[in-house]
Amino acid sequence: MEEINRTAKIQFFFRPFSADPKVQVGIFVAFLMMYLTSLSGNTTIAVIVQINHSLHIPMYFFLANLAVLEIFYTSAIAPLALANLLSMGRTPVSIPGCGTQMFFFVFLGGADSICYPLRYTHIMSWPLCVELTAGSLVLGFLLSLPLTVLIFHLPFCNNNEIYHFYCDMPAVLRLACADTHVHETALYIISFIVLSIPLSLISISYVFIVAAVLRIRSAEGRHRAFSTCSSHILVVLLQYGCTSFIYLSPSSSYSPEMGRVVSVVYTFITPILNPLIYSMRNKELKDALRKTLRNKYQCLHFLEKETKLANKR
Repeated sequence: MEEINRTAKIQFFFRPFSADPKVQVGIFVAFLMMYLTSLSGNTTIAVIVQINHSLHIPMYFFLANLAVLEIFYTSAIAPLALANLLSMGRTPVSIPGCGTQMFFFVFLGGADSICYPLRYTHIMSWPLCVELTAGSLVLGFLLSLPLTVLIFHLPFCNNNEIYHFYCDMPAVLRLACADTHVHETALYIISFIVLSIPLSLISISYVFIVAAVLRIRSAEGRHRAFSTCSSHILVVLLQYGCTSFIYLSPSSSYSPEMGRVVSVVYTFITPILNPLIYSMRNKELKDALRKTLRNKYQCLHFLEKETKLANKR
């Protein structure tokens, strides 16, 4: 009971990247720019898909769904990380606050997957779209909640400095003043399932995609297809490679410094790449964006003319 009471009063702090305030400000600016770029890119995709009826098909539904998830995913991490960068690690976070951030990070980060892309138009329907989206969210919830509860039932004593810029599970586990072997094993098993199954399905999908591309007779067509696929594969490798490095490495070889640097890739960088690679290189989406901007400009121009005429009268 004494340990529980002591744990409840603890506030965590995040270790600064550097003791030099100028370096911290530089990192703050870089993180802020990446966060704003991710927000603007993903918000644009979600809005464009919503307001253009020609894009109300399953493929763009999932792109918009991914964009919305990315907005909430980065927003679960970035604001607190930015506040701590400016305060040189002096912004505290309570046990409930840290647990909430951890829950949403795992919940939102675990909701992705598509299978059978070459039969996409034949098997996809709106009921199936809703079922897949709901299923991914429910699965993410069922995976994140038990892990978060399990970790925050541990006692935390005097060491309250998290060697990270957010409440990541391996970093928080290192602060517990109790045996964490069971918790580390549970984290490893769940991480292996969450990472290996989607990656296997994605890999199988790309095997079929590459086989289909190789059957294209036009050299130019093959080059364009491989260019698009290589960009997609790059994002997949970055996302799954970096998360696997953090969550599937043995705890004995875990490096807090390296873990913090690698985490920047899937918390700030891939949310920027997703709208650029998966969406903004798509012709139909770019045409819809141009059409929306043109209509907006024409509307503003019309209102400006009407205002001038009204003033003359």
